[in-house]
Amino acid sequence: MASLPERFEKWFAAKGWRLRAHQAEMLDAAQEGADALLIAPTGAGKTLAGFLPSLVALAARPREGLHTLYVSPLKALGTDIARNLQIPVAEMGLSVSIETRSGDTPANRRARQKEMAPNILLTTPESLLLLLSQENSGVYFKGLACVVVDEIHALAGTKRGDQLALCLSRLRALSATRIVGLSATVAHPEAMRRFVGRKRGWYRPRRGRRPRSR
Repeated sequence: MASLPERFEKWFAAKGWRLRAHQAEMLDAAQEGADALLIAPTGAGKTLAGFLPSLVALAARPREGLHTLYVSPLKALGTDIARNLQIPVAEMGLSVSIETRSGDTPANRRARQKEMAPNILLTTPESLLLLLSQENSGVYFKGLACVVVDEIHALAGTKRGDQLALCLSRLRALSATRIVGLSATVAHPEAMRRFVGRKRGWYRPRRGRRPRSR
């Protein structure tokens, strides 16, 4: 099972935290380039688990351009997550840029993001569709390493979810990206798995175990 780099270990220790089993398993999935679905109740460290592999990767190899794309059904959620994500980035002194993009984003910021993408961009399915329709989308998303889809249970089986599934397919055609799904506890997790799953690999961390299908 994966362990944290020293900088992250110290940050966890300062918070009085220990790396949870499902967070370590999400790091394992990232190292293997596998898609992942994490189903966990509120307060289980689900969001940090989704972003931790990206922060570790960007800490080890700082770079320009888009590395991780976060998509949620609610723009307010993306704003809150971006604000919360800035805390570990600032406290660990990571060179990671984080921005949001939605219908409320000022035109000058959207124009700047088009020319110089942040490392982590938090957006909605509709704004993602607009980004993919841009002339330079092939270049913009070429280096994308991960897409985190939050509240996936609210998207699967809906028209917005169908739209997002097409966007994810397009992103996979443009880059070697992996998909991470985050969801609250649901009765039928297979529907979530099918939404973003592929043959390459699938992890669903749960209660410290790692069910896996290939």
